[in-house]
Amino acid sequence: MNPANPTKKAPPNDLGALLRHWRDMRGISQLDLSFNAGVSQRHISFIESGRSVPSRQMLMDIAQALDIPLRERNTLLLAAGYAPMYADPAWNAQEMQSVTKALGRMLRQHEPFPALVMDRYWNVLMTNESAPRFFNCFIDMTARKGPRNMLHLMFDPDGLRPFVADWKSVADSLIQRVYREAVGRVIDERTRELVAALRAYPDVSKGESADSQAGAAAAMPVIPIGFVKDGHVLRYFSMVASVGTPQTVAAQELRIECMFPADDKTEARHLEMLDALPLRD
Repeated sequence: MNPANPTKKAPPNDLGALLRHWRDMRGISQLDLSFNAGVSQRHISFIESGRSVPSRQMLMDIAQALDIPLRERNTLLLAAGYAPMYADPAWNAQEMQSVTKALGRMLRQHEPFPALVMDRYWNVLMTNESAPRFFNCFIDMTARKGPRNMLHLMFDPDGLRPFVADWKSVADSLIQRVYREAVGRVIDERTRELVAALRAYPDVSKGESADSQAGAAAAMPVIPIGFVKDGHVLRYFSMVASVGTPQTVAAQELRIECMFPADDKTEARHLEMLDALPLRD
């Protein structure tokens, strides 16, 4: 399967055109889809031409074979005349309580290093205590009104950007992450708008860039992000996790990002920096 193409337009609304759009996104033929979904190629051709309407189950089998995210599966169902199958509650709704409790445990376990929960568009929904304390070492987080978006916080010249080492390379790698970590490898309209807003900041590449950090970090298994504090560069890398078997749109689109020190010096300075801060009630 091919990754999502960020230049593609938003998908159409009718069922046949939607299926063709998703086959094109995934780079597979009708024949390949028929094998993967257990549906005859002739039937897929009839659906795409509008000569046949699949059953609800058949449509979901096709969506599964195309690895279509849950939000977009609801759009397919509506286009076929069916009610949406996947609930779309708020991330902190009552039915999401088991997931949010688990996220809270993960956040607490990651102390004293920053950890945060974000939605599909990098808006910060939850953090552990160390995350705002860490960012407050660089800027006054109370001056930034919510909802906070992690990417805008990084790219904003009035945010963390002045404290990021090797900024241009970091900016390129963060935009690459948006494409790489998009839910279902789908670059939807809101994601395109987010990337456009990031590229509109000064001194940000307007197009695709090579992975310029790879050479500098060749001796490391990951590419860290460095934050400059009192003349020292603190280097961190991230691990990102998501819900394994989501059955709601919100559950699929939640992700938790945990920051780890990339070296012993960073770990020691990080602990010293946070210990010097007053604890907040």
